[in-house]
Amino acid sequence: MSILTAPSEGEATGLTAEIYAADVKSMGYVPSHTKAMSLNPEAHVVWEALTQAISSSLGLRRYELVTLAAAQAIGSSHCRLAHGKKTLTIIDEEQLIAIARDFHHAGLPPEEVAMMDYAVKLSTDAASMNDDDSRQLREAGFSDREIADITLAAAARNYFSRALLALAVELDVPPGVSPELQDALLSAPPQAGG
Repeated sequence: MSILTAPSEGEATGLTAEIYAADVKSMGYVPSHTKAMSLNPEAHVVWEALTQAISSSLGLRRYELVTLAAAQAIGSSHCRLAHGKKTLTIIDEEQLIAIARDFHHAGLPPEEVAMMDYAVKLSTDAASMNDDDSRQLREAGFSDREIADITLAAAARNYFSRALLALAVELDVPPGVSPELQDALLSAPPQAGG
């Protein structure tokens, strides 16, 4: 449990209250991760703008797949659950469960598996990455801009997920995540190389 004390929805004022209201409007509640990161509301607004810029360029499906892969590699249950819920708007639950359990064997196109493998490596061993890693994405058909966006999406997830883990933010399960999907999203990642 985090030592931080964030304002409740009734106590929030100013920009923090606006951030909370946006989450209530889009998700129906204010997650614990929003409360923790809104202790610096200006940084939270910039974070939201950054992720919007990356996802609108990369495309929502690719952004969410990269995010799920990076979050799993980091061990971020917060981000796996939150983005699992978001991904339900674009991928049906049965396939999302398969992706969450092992994206290598979930019927994804090879280029999506390649970008998810890239996100895992960035999240677990970024110091060893070199031109061969981005060359694999290029050979999978990605443009330079898409390679940059995949990198930014995975790196951004590392920033946010690691901050939540470091602050020991309480884990909450978003409404609408079935027990089966929750189990898949929280399962241990498969061994490298699928």
